[in-house]
Amino acid sequence: MKELGTRYTPSDLEKKWYSYWKENGHFKPKGSGKPFTIMIPPPNITAALHMGHALNLILQDIMTRFKRMQGFRALWVPGEDHAGIATQNAVEKNLAKKGIDRRKLGREKFLETTWDWTREYRQKIREQIEAMGCSVDWSRERFTLDERLSHAVRKSFVQLYKEGLIYRGKYIVNWCPRCSTVLSDEEVEHEDEKGAFYHIKYPIKGSDEFVVIATTRPETMLADTGVAVYPSDERYLSLQGKTAILPLVNRELPIVADRYVDPTFGTGALKVTPAHDPNDFQIGIRHNLPLVEVFDKDAKITEAGGKYAGLDRYEARKQVVKDLEEQGYLLKIEPMVHAVGRCYRCDTVVEPSLSDQWYVKVGPLAERGIKAVEDGEVVFFPETWKKVYLNWMNDIRDWCISRQLWWGHRIPVWYCDECGEVIVEENDPESCPNCGSGKIRQDEDVLDTWFSSQLWPFTTLGWPEETEDLATYYPTSVLITGFDIIFFWVARMIMAGYHFMGEKPFEHVFINRLIRDKTGQKMSKSKGNGIDPLDVIKEYGTDAMRFTLAILAAQNHDIKLDIRFFDIYKKFANKIWNAARFAIMNLEDFESLELEKAELALEDRWILSRLQRSLESMTVSLESYDFPAAAKTIYAFFWNEFCDWYIESAKPRLYEGKGDRKVAQNVLVRVLDISLRMLHPIMPYITEELWQKLPGSDGALIVADWPKVEGNMIDPEAENAYSRLMDTVRGIRNVKAEMNIPPSTRTDVYYLGTPLEKSYLDLIAHLSNSNAISLKDGKSRGSVSAWGDQSNLFYVVLGEIDVPSEINRLQAKLEKECKDLEKTEVKLSNEDFLKNAPEEVVLENRERLVTSRDNIERIKKIIEDLR
Repeated sequence: MKELGTRYTPSDLEKKWYSYWKENGHFKPKGSGKPFTIMIPPPNITAALHMGHALNLILQDIMTRFKRMQGFRALWVPGEDHAGIATQNAVEKNLAKKGIDRRKLGREKFLETTWDWTREYRQKIREQIEAMGCSVDWSRERFTLDERLSHAVRKSFVQLYKEGLIYRGKYIVNWCPRCSTVLSDEEVEHEDEKGAFYHIKYPIKGSDEFVVIATTRPETMLADTGVAVYPSDERYLSLQGKTAILPLVNRELPIVADRYVDPTFGTGALKVTPAHDPNDFQIGIRHNLPLVEVFDKDAKITEAGGKYAGLDRYEARKQVVKDLEEQGYLLKIEPMVHAVGRCYRCDTVVEPSLSDQWYVKVGPLAERGIKAVEDGEVVFFPETWKKVYLNWMNDIRDWCISRQLWWGHRIPVWYCDECGEVIVEENDPESCPNCGSGKIRQDEDVLDTWFSSQLWPFTTLGWPEETEDLATYYPTSVLITGFDIIFFWVARMIMAGYHFMGEKPFEHVFINRLIRDKTGQKMSKSKGNGIDPLDVIKEYGTDAMRFTLAILAAQNHDIKLDIRFFDIYKKFANKIWNAARFAIMNLEDFESLELEKAELALEDRWILSRLQRSLESMTVSLESYDFPAAAKTIYAFFWNEFCDWYIESAKPRLYEGKGDRKVAQNVLVRVLDISLRMLHPIMPYITEELWQKLPGSDGALIVADWPKVEGNMIDPEAENAYSRLMDTVRGIRNVKAEMNIPPSTRTDVYYLGTPLEKSYLDLIAHLSNSNAISLKDGKSRGSVSAWGDQSNLFYVVLGEIDVPSEINRLQAKLEKECKDLEKTEVKLSNEDFLKNAPEEVVLENRERLVTSRDNIERIKKIIEDLR
């Protein structure tokens, strides 16, 4: 037999097997089975992968390995995203540390520096993906700025432009003064912050009247060009059509009636700043109000702001408020909490700004994307995310796709300086097609990162070329991703897939939840509560990390991750190792047999039946992306049923020659073989190592067949019989524990009722560490009932004991258990506790409740027997 070391050392296995799988081409799709395709959500080339990445990658790998073993041509395409804003920020900060300014460096040199950064971080990402055991096909690795993908991006832009779905327009956008670029609505994170309502008097021209405006941003009044009131608001009927005078600036502001105004909010009168608020912009269009821009790209006041020109927006606020107060226009300042939009990358407060930008007209594209999900062509897991997706799609706005960056896909638009022609082509033009002039210049902006990412499911397979990969592997099978990019990415991929390919980009979308720290806080560098996956791998091993994340990956709950969880499943890996080692040590004379039911002992029939039920359950769970259920199934089977019960049951045949040793050996090998196959998608390294040591193993486990459920091996009769045996053994063990009898001490046990087979009684005696069990006619003094059903009642003989003392001891224990039960019941009847306590604390108390009730009943029965 092949030897197996006494100690499980994860690091010894991981590099060895990853290199073996990779070098032997096991990550590439093979065979003629149905294709199964996953596209990796490409990580940004900005930093090391975090625990959220680890979860997402591991779930994808579980499905890829599972499907590969099922005979599918499994393809998992890896790649990275150029991440325009994030990468440019990171590179700029890195340059700033060296005292280098991007603008002084120039566009060409900056891009050279960024490509150096890209090569470094792409390599780091590859190493981390490999460390997690991910079976991606590295020969098909892609990058969103690859030459072929860049060509695809240009083609899609030009196609959409010529279809009238891309246009250039002047609108209010979200501007980040720090990143110096526009942001989409989804890239702005709104947080409630303390602020104030500034109540300001706007005088009415030609009278002593005034209208009071309440605003949270008094500095924006410098750009006011109107005042709006609700049409039927009786307070302001007499003012409609009149003119207000803008304090500090003396600009005349027409007072208009508009149904957008909420008469219950603030004072019911709205200052209209069309150049610096998206809603005011629409009011301005409806009422033909002029546009005045008072913020530049750095959020400083422009010359249009008069004496405030050059001030930062917050300095301007202080000065404007001071001047309003001094001139008698400020009535009051009212503290309040309001939502403030911040850049999702750098946390700078976003400034609504009027700007010429490129947009995608999304409405026509959204119609097909909505229908696809409503009709079930694309299915969300869990289904609750379907509603979130549809709500957003039904209220979708045109998508601003231009970004004021250097890093990214340059917009394929050129302008002729001679005749003003706008040229949109896939290839760089040399001259203007209208006037022939060579004085043409390309648009300075780049495309939003998500524009290229939306094409990911098919550009990675070769589109726009008609490649064999595209014909074979599109549409893909499942997208596994986080809920935070349903709008950024998932929705846009669905729209792009139908528009450019004519069919869905994927069949299923599995949304995984966030990983939080053990207290439920979001992990972040600033809080110092993050957990580095590579640190976990070093300490506990990749398999333990993978199993931990899989068993915690509930579909409807965020994961509260305690570092101690990894230790629990490292112990599980040790258990697997030791169980396999035990089996292999007892296979020196192994001969392969066809297992016939008639030759099998009860424990054999039971474990083989339980194996088939566990296999059936785990297969169904993986097919429906219920990763925790799959992990719990194999964990419970392997640890509780196989290790704790079957191996112990088989020892007499293996050690003492009792019964058929060769049958027990064959059952051990069969159960180990199928169990390791079931475990492999979640714990690939340890399972490959152990499976290779089993007799009859051939090739590599990674490409071995996923087991098929054998219905003829399911044996309800054996399961029921062995279940009764387990209850009996537990009952005997519980009595011994309750009476302070060491587990190693052999006790006398007898039973009342109908006669039982000797082999059955011998097995109970072995598992409960009892002497030979005999049938008696009646109960003996000094014995306590352990377990009973309708046919039999087992008793443990306690021997010579001080019965009164034991009753007193048990009575005291019973009183304590009753008090503990009462405390737990009070907690669980408290609505505040149920609502506010962490979920795991509530669950722990529910389990304590059940345990206390069981303990109370058992102690009462022992006291009754002793009396």
